[in-house]
Amino acid sequence: MKLAIVGVGKMGKSILEGLLRAEILEPSDIGILDTPARMQEVAHATGVNPLRLEDLRRCERILLSVQPKDLAALAPQVAHPNVGYISIMAGVSTAVLSRRLGTRRVVRCMPNLAATIGKSSTAITGPREAEEAGDLEFTRALFATVGDVYELPERLFDAFTGMSASAPAYVALVAEALADGGVKQGIPRAQALQLAADVLIATGELLRRKHPAVLKDEVSSPGGTTIYGLAALEARGVRAALMEAVEAATLRGHELGKDE
Repeated sequence: MKLAIVGVGKMGKSILEGLLRAEILEPSDIGILDTPARMQEVAHATGVNPLRLEDLRRCERILLSVQPKDLAALAPQVAHPNVGYISIMAGVSTAVLSRRLGTRRVVRCMPNLAATIGKSSTAITGPREAEEAGDLEFTRALFATVGDVYELPERLFDAFTGMSASAPAYVALVAEALADGGVKQGIPRAQALQLAADVLIATGELLRRKHPAVLKDEVSSPGGTTIYGLAALEARGVRAALMEAVEAATLRGHELGKDE
């Protein structure tokens, strides 16, 4: 078995589907471990193999797609020599992974929810042993199937988590607030939600081509509607609130790592 995925919830299943879409591995080369009902459902839909814990010792690599709080109990059950590990657990460092799993062949990754539509930004890092064993190269290819991959020093991982991995929730809050504003001014709810989604998608594409300040200035004509709206946002401290959200999420990432 070339890859086992432990945990095929929303994120684990998205990574599996991206992997199969890109045809990096055949379904017969992939195993999954989860609750019996979940394994049966996903295996039936994708053609991959349901596994038992004892099957993991025969896998080349294991992707850990579980909650950080589950690591302490799970690690003794999945730790095997000559296996490489890929983790998407927020806040869990490569040092902790190595200590819990008894190997330096560990790669730490942080995708975001956009992996479910192939648009994730994923940070990866790993020690020399993971590079030499080909685990980092495999991980790059794996997460490239669900979006863009960024190799970052591990000291920046919690900041990446606080900004990129958590950002879909921040932006969803902005979208909901924009829609509420539209409804307050008389736009029907369904239409307001669609308008908010459309403008965020379009703005994202524009931001790939222009600096945010340039885009903001292009929309803001002298004495016009936009500059009045921006003034209201600045008065409410929206910019500072978003910066504080990234900081708070980053600090929580530090705390999750300390728990381990």
